[in-house]
Amino acid sequence: MKKHILVVDDEIGALTLIGIMLERGGFEVQKARDAKTALEILGDYNPDLIILDVMMPGMNGIELCHELRQDEKTRKTPVLILSARGDAESIIRGIEAGANDYLPKPILHHDLVSKVRSMLGTEVTP
Repeated sequence: MKKHILVVDDEIGALTLIGIMLERGGFEVQKARDAKTALEILGDYNPDLIILDVMMPGMNGIELCHELRQDEKTRKTPVLILSARGDAESIIRGIEAGANDYLPKPILHHDLVSKVRSMLGTEVTP
């Protein structure tokens, strides 16, 4: 059975690329372009993992991660932050908000799929 991943990124190009990488890696992908849409999707959808961008209009990925950790339904859902901001302060803020891991963009297909598989505890197929 495929694992389900929600990807939240305001850049349509990044959203599309991450979606393709994950689908090729064998995952089912749901996409949202902002935090508000992500929260609406999460009302009806319970993904196995959530991937967040940091810099988004309105509520940013750090704030969204913090909000996810306050919600009983998503409190234990693994969260991976993917961001162009790879400085130590941004990484610390992401982890403090409750993210399980933080990877800088741009991300290579193999690195993303490997990270997601390890976070989900799924086997890596050749």
